[in-house]
Amino acid sequence: MITLANIRDWIKSLDIGENLYIGKLDNKKDKSVGIYQREGYGGVNMAIGGIDATKTAVKSISILIHWNKNANETEQAAQSLYDKLLRIKDVTINDHHIDYLYLAVPEPVDIGTDDKGVYERVIWIDLYYQRKEEN
Repeated sequence: MITLANIRDWIKSLDIGENLYIGKLDNKKDKSVGIYQREGYGGVNMAIGGIDATKTAVKSISILIHWNKNANETEQAAQSLYDKLLRIKDVTINDHHIDYLYLAVPEPVDIGTDDKGVYERVIWIDLYYQRKEEN
């Protein structure tokens, strides 16, 4: 299984943002990146033979880039992360090899500002990875 904390640690290795978190953070600091579970779509993909015969799983996440009060700097920071994701090679997260990374948006999506005027952008990704027996 890959958790949001595992993904946060991987994103941290891409050297984007000063503060990385999962879940809700009431007092978000500038230059923060948040990792959230994204609602899945469609049904469960399972091989004939059931879960034991299924070799892959998917983790759908939303990456929030909560940057600062400068729209241009926020766009640049978000695009920098997006570009790194476009060029990523050979990823392993929590001992699971990532076979395929699907960028579900064509570029970081501008979602405006929070209640304090800090600009935010979102990137949606799906991580397809090799399943392992869970204890």
